[in-house]
Amino acid sequence: MKNNGYTASVITVSDKAAAGLRVDKSGPAAATGLEKMGFEIVRIDIVSDDKDYIRAELIKHSDQGINLIITSGGTGAAPRDNTPEVTLEVGEREMPGLSELMRIKGMEITPFSVLSRGRSVIRGKSLIVNLPGSPKAVVENLQILEPVIEHAIKMLIGKDIEH
Repeated sequence: MKNNGYTASVITVSDKAAAGLRVDKSGPAAATGLEKMGFEIVRIDIVSDDKDYIRAELIKHSDQGINLIITSGGTGAAPRDNTPEVTLEVGEREMPGLSELMRIKGMEITPFSVLSRGRSVIRGKSLIVNLPGSPKAVVENLQILEPVIEHAIKMLIGKDIEH
């Protein structure tokens, strides 16, 4: 596998997975996809849909200087889907084009992609991107992001970019 020199982490947001009532399949799917894209996976965690747990985990990962933090789950319309709101709280700046791209390109696969409320933000030198909780959607959305994600990280960390 290629190595692009950047780090990534995955946070699965799921009450059932956090309680051990369901095996997390989306987190490993995200990690595999990121590794194929050349990222070194430095953390994989599971938290409940509780806002405080999500917030603490996002802050912990970004404070470690991880380049790309992917969340999986909690982006729908269910009462406990809190990931987008917490992501906006911890973010310092939005990068809305990434989430818009996933919704638009996702329409080519399923009309349900527009139901995702996922967000993309910058916190420090970390890019945080919310993905849906389905393993299939995780793989599809990472493929959608692949052409632009490395360039986004280069911009974020101030690395020279050739146009």
